[in-house]
Amino acid sequence: MAKIVFFDIDGTLVSFRTHRVPDSTRQAIAALRRKGVKVYIATGRPVQFIDNLDGVEYDGMVTVTGAYCFARGGDEIYTRAVSGATVCRVADFLEQSAEAYPVIFVCRDELFVNQVSADVEEVARYLNIHVPQVCRPSCAKGKEVLQMISFFRAESEPRLMGQLMPDCSSMRWHPLFTDVVAAGVSKSVGIDKVLAYEGLTLQDAMAFGDGGNDIPMLSHVPCSVAMGNASDEVKQAAAFVTDAVDDDGVVRALRRFGLLD
Repeated sequence: MAKIVFFDIDGTLVSFRTHRVPDSTRQAIAALRRKGVKVYIATGRPVQFIDNLDGVEYDGMVTVTGAYCFARGGDEIYTRAVSGATVCRVADFLEQSAEAYPVIFVCRDELFVNQVSADVEEVARYLNIHVPQVCRPSCAKGKEVLQMISFFRAESEPRLMGQLMPDCSSMRWHPLFTDVVAAGVSKSVGIDKVLAYEGLTLQDAMAFGDGGNDIPMLSHVPCSVAMGNASDEVKQAAAFVTDAVDDDGVVRALRRFGLLD
């Protein structure tokens, strides 16, 4: 039986249709914790955008795709920022190039965007989040930037990543944007850091996800579950496929693996 379970948020815990955690999921997580099973959130979202868990209790978080991990009590488990040189290079490009695109610069205690476009507004509606305040890209210089949520399309990604962010990784799970983090950062790395902190192993873990940035996590954790609303690529990375978030997929999988009565 798993001793710790990692849950993605969007499309896993939270429905894209209702922007809520289904009651069955919230009750199941409460039952897990009563049994002594640790519950960690594993999300691409920065802390500032995590306001949709509907009272779900948890023991810690793997946020910004693994770049910032912490326990509920406040212990910082792991942090890995984008290099200062890359932040400066991106900021200069955004201020000087006709190809400038929107970027949400995510820091530990703040986030801001250099420009608001129709894509930014569409994604804000899709995720039910607020549009960040607008600041010049140069405001990011000298800050500890954990993630750059970058609004360029997949066809431009190889060129822009190679030109501007060669020491970073792109974690795309939506056609309008990608989460850019320092190379070597992923949810799987964050999970390993949490397991070491909790004194547990991969064999003690279970993970749920549905998006492209969940593939490293699902392929890393032996007992992994893809949601029914996930793409075929994500499903292929998981050991087990459950039903969709709106069809009690989390509860069904937890029962399947003996974690719920």
